[in-house]
Amino acid sequence: MARAIWYVRPGVAEMRTTPLSVPSEGTALVRTLFSGISRGTERLVLSGAVPDAEKVRMRAPLQEGEFPFPVKYGYCAVGVVEAGPPEMIGRTVFCLHPHQDHFIAPLSMLVPVPDGIPARRATLAANMETALNAVWDSGAGPADRIVIVGAGIVGLMVTALAARIPGGDVTVIDLAEERRPLVESFGARFATAPSADSAGADVVFHTSVSAAGLNAAIASAGMEGTVVEMSWYGDREVPALLGGAFHSQRLKLVSSQVGQVSAGHRPRWTYRRRMEAALRLLADDRLDALVAADIAFDDAPNELPRILGPGASGLAPVIRY
Repeated sequence: MARAIWYVRPGVAEMRTTPLSVPSEGTALVRTLFSGISRGTERLVLSGAVPDAEKVRMRAPLQEGEFPFPVKYGYCAVGVVEAGPPEMIGRTVFCLHPHQDHFIAPLSMLVPVPDGIPARRATLAANMETALNAVWDSGAGPADRIVIVGAGIVGLMVTALAARIPGGDVTVIDLAEERRPLVESFGARFATAPSADSAGADVVFHTSVSAAGLNAAIASAGMEGTVVEMSWYGDREVPALLGGAFHSQRLKLVSSQVGQVSAGHRPRWTYRRRMEAALRLLADDRLDALVAADIAFDDAPNELPRILGPGASGLAPVIRY
C-alpha cells in the first residue's frame, strides 16, 4: 500500500491509501523523495474551480479521480527507482505524478535527473519546462528588452532563462519587494511598478494571474511587441485594456501553455526531449532559493489548504517524504 494526498472538497485535502501492484514489464516502482506544489494550478483544483470545458485538458498525466472532487493531483515528483529494469535501480528520476510516497509509473514517464542536480531542485522541472516553452513561444532573442510581470516561481524561472540570453536587458515587475534579491541574483533588474526601464519592451511575459498584472504587461510592450500570457485564470473573467495604444502599437497577445510543445519546435521536439532539456537547465545553484522551504508529507493534508488558500503569498514549498 502507498499513501497519497487527495483533494476531496473545496479547501480540504486528506491522506488516503492506494494499493500498489508488482511492477510489470515497462514500469518501475519509485520511492518519492520530494514533490513540488504548483501553487496556481493546485489552488484552482483545491478550490474546485476547474472549468467544465477544461476538465480534460487539466488532467494531470497520472491523475486519479475526476474534477471537481475527489481527485489525486500533482505533477512534480522526484524519487528513487526501487524496482524495475536493473539499469534503473537506484536512479533518481522525475515523473509527472501526484503527491504519493511510492508509485508505479511507465518507464517512458521516468526521466533521469542529471548528476549534480539535487532531488529537491529537480522538483522545479515542470516549472522550467513551462518557462522554456514560453521563451520559445515569445521569440525572444539576443539584445532584446525583456520584461517579466510577476515574480512567482514560473516568473522567476522565465527570468533565469531570459537573463541567459546574450545582451538581454531584463526587468522583473512585482509588488513583493522581498523578491528583489532573487531577481537580482539572476542578473535582472527589479521594480515594483512599470518604469522607463521597462517601457518599450520587445517581449513581455505575464505570470501574475491578475488583471492589473496583465495590463501592466500590455503597457510595457513597445511598438509591435509581444505580450506572452502565461497565467491560468480558471473560470474567472479578466478585464484587459485592449483599447488605447494596444491597437495603434499593433501589439501581439500570445497565450503560452505547456500542454503542447511550442509550434516552432513541435516538428522536432518530443515532450520527453523538452523535459530532458528542462532538467539540464536546472544546473544552476541559484535556483535552490526557489525551493528553500519544505513541509513533511504527513503534515501536507493540513498545510496544503493554508498554502493554497486565497491570498496566500510566498513561493510554494515542496513536500518532503
